[in-house]
Amino acid sequence: MKKFGPIRIGNQTSFAAATLDPFEFALANGFGAFEFFPDRGFRGCEGWDERDLNNETRRYIRQAASAKGIQLSVHAPLEINPLRDAEDGRLYSTVAFAAEIGANLVNLHLDLSQGAERFVEALKRALWLTAEAGLKLALENTVFTGPDGFNRFFAALHQGGGFPVAHAGMCFDLGHANLHEATRNDYCRFLDGLSGHVPIIHLHLHENFGDRDSHLTLFTGPSRDNTAGLEGVIDRLARRGFAGCAILEQWPWPASLLVDARNRLCGLLETQPGILPLSPS
Repeated sequence: MKKFGPIRIGNQTSFAAATLDPFEFALANGFGAFEFFPDRGFRGCEGWDERDLNNETRRYIRQAASAKGIQLSVHAPLEINPLRDAEDGRLYSTVAFAAEIGANLVNLHLDLSQGAERFVEALKRALWLTAEAGLKLALENTVFTGPDGFNRFFAALHQGGGFPVAHAGMCFDLGHANLHEATRNDYCRFLDGLSGHVPIIHLHLHENFGDRDSHLTLFTGPSRDNTAGLEGVIDRLARRGFAGCAILEQWPWPASLLVDARNRLCGLLETQPGILPLSPS
């Protein structure tokens, strides 16, 4: 087995919360990671985006995260899709925001509707921008992308030339894997279908009952009474030598559900030989 961990467990901003409330919650509760998601929702009139945060706020985020040892990441707005516009201005401002707050990774949804080779071509600008900013680039599985698509994408990515790829990897989204038509209610089978050449560098953790993308907090859905699925994911990630951030993608009520999920997840991680979860502090 490859070396596994350390794992930093964190939470994420939400358009349903005041801009910095989830971040302040992470600071106060000893989380090891945090992800900013500058997005105004599908209607475009909710939440916030990176243009709302001035230089003073960005400095505060960077300094506060550094003081608490929190690793930051940024989820790109849903409106950014290189297939529609490879030179999207929001891509530039999102990468700049990530760099200015001291994040180490930008996450972007993978869209294979026009094929793997076409997305690789469209992604070149994002690959250059993140590499030049010293950021990793994670491509996330949506409910429409299965393991075979990721295998084709990363094969095509590494066959290309003239652009940086070493910093690119996959964000495994557990809830989306549970909804993909070929792996519904079996997210472990999704992981089993990924080739060894697909590097998993980031995690999004939420669950559902295979019906809709409900973003339930871990241990409030199917894993409330049966953790076999999560244990299977941890075992598979251990065999891949995963080390990175695991982001709880929700802002539940009460928010203490995030602490409960973090603590229970730490308990599962600690069953792996040599694992070093970095939450709680």
